[in-house]
Amino acid sequence: MNLPDGYIDVPPGKQAAVVTSLQMTARPEARPERPADGWTLRRVERPDLDWYRDLYRRVGQDWLWFSRMSMPDDALAAILHAPAVEVYALEVDGMPEGLLELDFREPGECELAFFGLTAAAQGTGAGRWLMNRALERAWAHPITRLWVHTCTFDHPAALSFYRRSGFVPFRQQIEIADDPRLTGALPRDAAPQVPIIERP
Repeated sequence: MNLPDGYIDVPPGKQAAVVTSLQMTARPEARPERPADGWTLRRVERPDLDWYRDLYRRVGQDWLWFSRMSMPDDALAAILHAPAVEVYALEVDGMPEGLLELDFREPGECELAFFGLTAAAQGTGAGRWLMNRALERAWAHPITRLWVHTCTFDHPAALSFYRRSGFVPFRQQIEIADDPRLTGALPRDAAPQVPIIERP
């Protein structure tokens, strides 16, 4: 599809992000990590939806993660309770401070569907520790491809972190969606670095 160069208006009430998808086709060497400092990884079987949404919000609200906040209960449960989806919590001294979700529903591959830390865990080395655990668990399955996507609303270091972890970019897209702060999916003060353009 040929798109013209230049600017394209985003309608008021909407947000637009550039989404970059990345992949790896072989397990990379584990990168050096700090020793676990009160960190544990706990698999959460059939997670309670309120528990999941709370952790998802605490990890992603600053970066306008909204898809799971606006998803109906039955649709969210169908994903999280699927046998081929694994949900993990990074716990810091027993408190959930990180989210890891691996989706094996497509045969032969895994999507790193969600990966992130709360503000309290960022900058501690927990991200590298969690990524090493993610790679171990993903490549323990008979897959030939592991992929993830990030966007321009995500943590500023997310894209470079994924590339340092062994992922290679292969696709870019523009995502346009209702601003979740105007729909009520997120509070209005979420992600203050992203301006709200009100509908007239």
